[in-house]
Amino acid sequence: MSGIGLRSERGPILLALMLAIFLIAIDATVLSTAVPTIVADLGGFDQFPWLFSVYLLAQVASVPVYAKLNDTIGRRPVMFTGIGLFLLGSVLCAAAWDMTALIAFRGIQGLGAGAILPTALTVAGDIYTVRERAKAQAYIASVWAVASVAGPTLGGVFSQFLSWRWIFWVNLPLGILALILIWRQYRVPFERSRKRIDIAGAALLTAGLVLLVLGVLEGGVSWAWWSWQSAALFGGAAVVLLAFSFVERRAQDPVLEPWVLRSRVVLTTAAVSAVIGAVLIGLTSFVPTFVQTTTGATPVVAGLTVAALTMGWPITGSLAGRVYLRIGFRRTAIVGAGGALVGAGVLSASAAVSPSILWTALGCFIIGLGMGLVANPTLIAAQSSVELRRRGVVSGTNALARSIGSSVGVAIYGAVATGVIASGGGPEVAAAVQDGAVAVFVGVAVTAAALLLATIMIPHVPIEADAAD
Repeated sequence: MSGIGLRSERGPILLALMLAIFLIAIDATVLSTAVPTIVADLGGFDQFPWLFSVYLLAQVASVPVYAKLNDTIGRRPVMFTGIGLFLLGSVLCAAAWDMTALIAFRGIQGLGAGAILPTALTVAGDIYTVRERAKAQAYIASVWAVASVAGPTLGGVFSQFLSWRWIFWVNLPLGILALILIWRQYRVPFERSRKRIDIAGAALLTAGLVLLVLGVLEGGVSWAWWSWQSAALFGGAAVVLLAFSFVERRAQDPVLEPWVLRSRVVLTTAAVSAVIGAVLIGLTSFVPTFVQTTTGATPVVAGLTVAALTMGWPITGSLAGRVYLRIGFRRTAIVGAGGALVGAGVLSASAAVSPSILWTALGCFIIGLGMGLVANPTLIAAQSSVELRRRGVVSGTNALARSIGSSVGVAIYGAVATGVIASGGGPEVAAAVQDGAVAVFVGVAVTAAALLLATIMIPHVPIEADAAD
C-alpha cells in the first residue's frame, strides 16, 4: 500500500477511523451544553451527573476486555461491536422518557466507546508504519480540533432551535458511514487465536474496575470519603482485584498478560496517559465555572475558553511526527510535557493574580500545544515496541490508563476545590470560587510536573522498531 492521505488507497480506512473517533470526541462536549435543556424536559436534576459517570464507568470497565479481544478475534468484529453498541445507545438516548432511562442508555454508549477508541488506535498502528504515522496522525489530530468547536456549537443549536434529542440522532449517519467503510475497505489479514477467552478473568477485572471507579467518582459527592459506602466499594474492589490476580496466574490465556506488567515501555507510557487524563479533566471541569463566576462571561465564551486547549493540541499533534522522527519519541514527549507545565503555570498564576478570559485561554492553549507533543508519540512508541498480535492490548492499556486518570483526577480536584471553598467562609461567591479554582489549577501544575517526570522515565524506543516497517 502506498500513500497516506484520504485520497490514497488506505484513505477510506483512515476516514472510517476519523469518523469513529469523532463519535467519541464530540460526545462529551455536545452533551454538556445541552444538560440544562435535558433537565428542564426530563427532570432529575440531582441525577444528571450520572449521565457522565455511568458513561465513564462502562467505558473504563470494558476497555481491557475489548483490548484482549482485539488480539484474539481481530479488529473488525470489535470495531463493529463498538460502533453498533454506540449507535444503539444513541437511538435509545434519543427516545429516553426520563432521566433514569437516559442514564441507563448512556451506559450502553459507554460500552461502545470502550471498544471504539482503543481499536481505532490499534488499526492505525496496523496499517501505517512508524514513519507513516508521523503524517497520518495529523488527520487523526484534526478530529479532536473539529469536535472541540463543533460539539458545543451543535449542542447549543439543537437545544435552542430543535431538540436536545438531536444530539444523539446525529450520531447515526456518522456511525453507519464508518461501519460501511470498515466493512468494505479494512481487509488487513488477521489470524484468529484458538485460545479460550478468559471469561472469569474478564468478569473479575470488570467488576473490580467498576467498584473502584464508582468509589472514586462518588466519594465526597454522594457520600463522605470515610463513610461505609466508600469502605465497601474500595474494599470490595481490592478483594475482587486480588481474586483476579489469582485467577490470571492459572489462566491459559489471561486477559491481562504478565508481559504487560514487565514492559517498562508499556507501563511508563500508560502512566503518561493516566496523567494526561487527570490534566484534561481538571481543566474541562473547572475552567468554564471559573471563567463564568469570576469574569461574568457567558456559557458560550466560557466553553470557547476551555476549547483553546483542544485547539492547541492538533497544531503540535500534526507536527509531532516530524519532531519524533528527528529527535525520537522520548525527547519529543519531554519537550511537550515541559510546555504543558509552562501553560499550567500561566493558568494558575493568572487565576491567582487577576482572573482574565484571555490569560485563562492562553494557559489552556499552551497546555494543549504541549499535549500534542506527548499523547500520540508516547502511544506510537508503546505500539512500536511490540509485535502486531500484542498491539491491541497496548492500545487498550493506554486508553484504560487515561480513563482511570480522569476518574481519579476529577475526584481529587473536586475534593480540593470543595475543601478550599468551604474553608473560605467569605460571603463573596466569586472570591470563593476563585480560591477553589486557583487550588485546582495549582494541582494541575503539580500534575503537569508529574507528566514531565513520567516522560523522562520512558525508555528509548528506536524509530525502526515497528514490526510493520
